[in-house]
Amino acid sequence: MAVEGKDRSKALEAGAQMLSGQLGKTVQRLRKAYNLSLSELAEQSGVAKSIISQIERNETNPTLATIWRLSQALDISIDRVLSSADDEPFIQKSSRADTPILVSDDGKMRLAIIGWIKTVEWLQWYDVQAEPGAVLDSDSHQRGSVECLSVLEGEFEVEVGGVVQQARTGESLRYRCDRPHTVRCIGNTPGRAVMVCILKAAVMD
Repeated sequence: MAVEGKDRSKALEAGAQMLSGQLGKTVQRLRKAYNLSLSELAEQSGVAKSIISQIERNETNPTLATIWRLSQALDISIDRVLSSADDEPFIQKSSRADTPILVSDDGKMRLAIIGWIKTVEWLQWYDVQAEPGAVLDSDSHQRGSVECLSVLEGEFEVEVGGVVQQARTGESLRYRCDRPHTVRCIGNTPGRAVMVCILKAAVMD
């Protein structure tokens, strides 16, 4: 049965609000996954900080141009930004193009964000690929956070608070990441690892 007149307008408005709400949650999760402030995302996307804040709080219905700018800045396809979680199947596939990539300051370590976007505020995991000598310096996460680095290939070392520990293929390192920490790919061969970060974990003694 077709929806006409005022009923059609109400239906369209309800649909727009639902889409905007999902968009706000997605933008906020991706922004936090990249550790971007509102100001930094505004600078990278060209969208005003106030508009991004309104989008995240579901207080505005952004234009398609605005959504496109945000998707470009967050390195994700526009259809994924607009997808509704309620309609997604239990088995969900993400293409390589839809997988955001973080790069270390020296350009030698790449972290593909392979974790579920819904859990990024408390659980994050990455596919880490590094060239020999690559260094990833990270700021403190929130208090009680713990990180786990499981080495698949090569050799890595982690430094936290002046303490350094190394791990080779098949070994894992678990460490507090609520203080500045550094991950290095050591040796003469490229390294690969899986990194899992548990945020808001119980405070360790």
